[in-house]
Amino acid sequence: MTAADPNINFIWAGLIVDELIRNGIDTFIICPGSRSAPLALAIAGEPRAKALVHFDERAAAFFATGYAAAAGKPAVIVCTSGTAAANFLPGIIECSRKKLPLIVLTADRPPELRKTGADQAIEQPGLFTEYVRFQYDLPCPTIEIPPAMVLTTVDQAVYRARRSPGGPVHLNCMFREPLAPVAGAADPDDYLADIARHREGTAPYTAYHAPDGTLNAAATAEVVRALDAVKRGIIVVGKLRSPGERDAVLELAERLQWPLFPDVTSTLRLTPAQGPVIHHFDQMLLSARFAASLDIDGILQVGGRMTSKRLNLFLESRRLEHYVMVLNHPLRNDPAHQVTLRIEAGVEAFCCAVTPKVKARREDPALVAMQKLSQKIAARIEKAARGPLSEPGVARLVSRQLPAGHGLFLSNSMPVRDMDMYGAVRPGDIAIGANRGASGIDGIMASAGGFARGLARPVTLVIGDLAALHDINSLAILAANRLPVTVVVMNNDGGGIFSFLPVARLGDDVDRLFGIPHGYHFEHAAAMFGVPYEQPKTPAAFIRAYAKAVRRKGPALIEVVTRRDENLRLHQAWQEDLKVFIDKTLPEGQA
Repeated sequence: MTAADPNINFIWAGLIVDELIRNGIDTFIICPGSRSAPLALAIAGEPRAKALVHFDERAAAFFATGYAAAAGKPAVIVCTSGTAAANFLPGIIECSRKKLPLIVLTADRPPELRKTGADQAIEQPGLFTEYVRFQYDLPCPTIEIPPAMVLTTVDQAVYRARRSPGGPVHLNCMFREPLAPVAGAADPDDYLADIARHREGTAPYTAYHAPDGTLNAAATAEVVRALDAVKRGIIVVGKLRSPGERDAVLELAERLQWPLFPDVTSTLRLTPAQGPVIHHFDQMLLSARFAASLDIDGILQVGGRMTSKRLNLFLESRRLEHYVMVLNHPLRNDPAHQVTLRIEAGVEAFCCAVTPKVKARREDPALVAMQKLSQKIAARIEKAARGPLSEPGVARLVSRQLPAGHGLFLSNSMPVRDMDMYGAVRPGDIAIGANRGASGIDGIMASAGGFARGLARPVTLVIGDLAALHDINSLAILAANRLPVTVVVMNNDGGGIFSFLPVARLGDDVDRLFGIPHGYHFEHAAAMFGVPYEQPKTPAAFIRAYAKAVRRKGPALIEVVTRRDENLRLHQAWQEDLKVFIDKTLPEGQA
């Protein structure tokens, strides 16, 4: 904001943008519209702001979701009034479920136009219901309201977005005409005189300090008692947000000598680790003999939900005396109603408090055997992946070929599951993103773009054809901003995951109602947005195409064409082979 702001609309818009930047938030995604002109022009006129412009509100919200997951701080999404705001909702839901911070600025008509049939006037206050952590219907700008109200409102919104549980916040900004920067009656210097000292500095108007998320002595003692009482336990690890969390979990697992089952989003699944990590636990659970041998009486779960359905079913089949869950928010994450002790704390803080106090255990021969079996399964998968180009084979290839320092984003449905089951353990850390909050297939490409922007690194996205079609116009935001995202589309001409579900027994109706074969390919879509395209047909050709794509300074699209029936048979064949192999490998007499 400058002293030349010509009217009260632009003074308020400038205050909002300046205060957001003072809070460390500098990335704005603007969706064009008339009513939001004061906000858009205030952002454009602010040299500290990093602005992107995109025509699709839904994609903008998902882009911000990916950005927050990677950067650890919120972006700001801006739109005009009416259904433009409603299109933010899917991305807001994903942010809310993942507890990711997001600042939503929707422009709105003034109150005298509500419930009058006025054009583009809908009920925007409360539009995002319980999915926002804080919402406020900002009045139309007026000199009768002091500027400090605008600043404290922004500061409260930012705090609520960041404070656990983090999530979206919504400021609904009503504006009367004029929406263009024409001179108004307000004198900026007179109006802003009361906050003159604030304007001279760079700090927010109101400073907030959140609780530190550490474990108190009583909670620590209770956890230690529970873990020490467990005879045989497992550590289940969902999404981890930092190397510090990863290292702390590994140290605790090493002390407990419990097998650690890592989700693909934890980073531990695809990277080598010192400690009792069982990379291929999901495939081990194909064997009923192996599952029966896990005679456990306790679970420690950190980092949220798991992708593996086999693991979830296995845990649900056990009624355990001790089920300890650690999450950095107060919300319930217990669909099977098994948790006996719920701790609200950061993963790293929890592990640092508990590790020195729990009983150190001796190396368990059963754990060592489990680690060796996991290595043998990896070798078996590696051999199977040398066949024709396939969906699980691509998961293996991408995990092996992903360059050091790059990020990986996994679409829902089959891509995240294939990577969880068949991805290779490879050297180096990987930043992994996935929309596993609400687990929808919408907005995936946009989220991957935001993930790349937040990481400030190239990203590979593995996505199915329906998810790609759902978000095809997000190729525009990748191309326009030269975002280095390599999009690997697994095209099996429909919803491949439904072939694996009970509805597959419906026969021809599966295709008509669930598979929705479309017959489309992505070459012309890529060309329309100026994105380089290749369609390899062999593993060797895929490796060459992928190596070329990840060297580019912008986006690229690789399409792998498969058949759903063949994909189903291949998964079944791999899993039957592994089941038989595991059963033969287990010692005689083991359950």
